[in-house]
Amino acid sequence: MTDSEALGWRSVADLVGDHPDAPVALIGAAVNERSLTPGRCDLGPKALRAVLPRFSTYDVETGLELATRVHDAGDIFVKALAPAEAFAPVRDAVKAQAGRALTVLAGGNNAITRPGVHGLGLERVGLLTLDAHFDLRDTDQGLTNGNPVRALLEDGLVGARISQLGLAPFANTRRAHETARAAGISVRTARECRERGLAAVVAEELERLSGLVDAIYVDFDIDVIDRSQWPASPGARPGGVGVHDFFEATRAVGAHAKVKAVDLTEYDPSLEVGDLGSLTAGRWFCELLAGFGER
Repeated sequence: MTDSEALGWRSVADLVGDHPDAPVALIGAAVNERSLTPGRCDLGPKALRAVLPRFSTYDVETGLELATRVHDAGDIFVKALAPAEAFAPVRDAVKAQAGRALTVLAGGNNAITRPGVHGLGLERVGLLTLDAHFDLRDTDQGLTNGNPVRALLEDGLVGARISQLGLAPFANTRRAHETARAAGISVRTARECRERGLAAVVAEELERLSGLVDAIYVDFDIDVIDRSQWPASPGARPGGVGVHDFFEATRAVGAHAKVKAVDLTEYDPSLEVGDLGSLTAGRWFCELLAGFGER
């Protein structure tokens, strides 16, 4: 029995530990080098783990009790590595968890998405991003957190197997939008996601992708959330999706049987206002497990 359980409070942290046979794995991947906006996204994995004792396992709205064990596979030592150098360690860490139903990568900046996708096997995977940005910047000056999707296209991931949701106005270029269209990427803007409901749009894109691939990787670039509700990312903008919609969409992702890996990226604890960042990231993790429990 853990200390929290002895006090009558069973927390989400009590589900996370050394559980080799657990269906879900958690990996810290604190890549922070070559971020287009300097920050401390490398602090994200530690902050996420630290906040989990503050969440109970019970959802009063649905009567759901979280029970899924999560194997904490620890952190990959990539903090000081550039994205190109971190590629193999991150890819191999995801690949090592292939026997589990779901692998969760806690970043770190968005550069972890490319190796995470490769960890599932490029020939069989689809990618869904919840992100204010296309991440289609050129790669001629090297890999950054601004070009993982471009790099994946160059690696051979077919554009039709990519869905990008939550794209924000005045945060992207015409060239990036045209590149996405030419590649056959499904593009859903922040306005459409707000008006139709992010969870509904996510469900449509998961269904579309599931008809094309064996496994789906979901990138939760948390700057997709409206900045007034989420200040802890340098790239978050006013007018993003609402945090309640983000949580509902996360639960839908967790419930989908073909989602085999997800990441949480661009969380910078150094930009915290109160505990808003860590509590939002922690609730995200709870919603993911709640969805997974519905599989």
